[in-house]
Amino acid sequence: MNTSTATVRNSGEGERRWFSGGGLHTWLATSAETGGAFLLFEFAGEQGKVTPVHIHPSSDETFYVLEGEIALDLDGDRRSLAEHGLVVIPRGVPHAFMVTSAHATVLTLQTPGTDEEFYRMASDPAPQGSEATPVDLDRVRAAARRTGAIEIVGPPPF
Repeated sequence: MNTSTATVRNSGEGERRWFSGGGLHTWLATSAETGGAFLLFEFAGEQGKVTPVHIHPSSDETFYVLEGEIALDLDGDRRSLAEHGLVVIPRGVPHAFMVTSAHATVLTLQTPGTDEEFYRMASDPAPQGSEATPVDLDRVRAAARRTGAIEIVGPPPF
């Protein structure tokens, strides 16, 4: 068996980054590791973490809730997504989410992996024991403008 290109990570492994929009990302498979096919990361956030309404023009986004609960706004349609819930958001669909439980962990898959540079520009390394980067939506907006990976189309709808 050829494992020279396999990506293997156990629990707790993977690059950790404090996202400037709030929360911690643990990158499980990067675009480089998947030949550009996808970006897979775990998002962990606290109650009240919210995103503005935005679209991903070039990638589909899938959320699978590992623990907790989030509220979704999908082009004006409000839904709740609890543990083991799944949503697939096609590219171009306006959406936002908010963590409604005390804590939530969400597996996030973006296909293809074209948005990685946006997340890198809008985050900082998060070594074990480090404190969260303060929320800085100006930094998120600047990364969005520079990369074109997301378009912010409205304020948080919640």
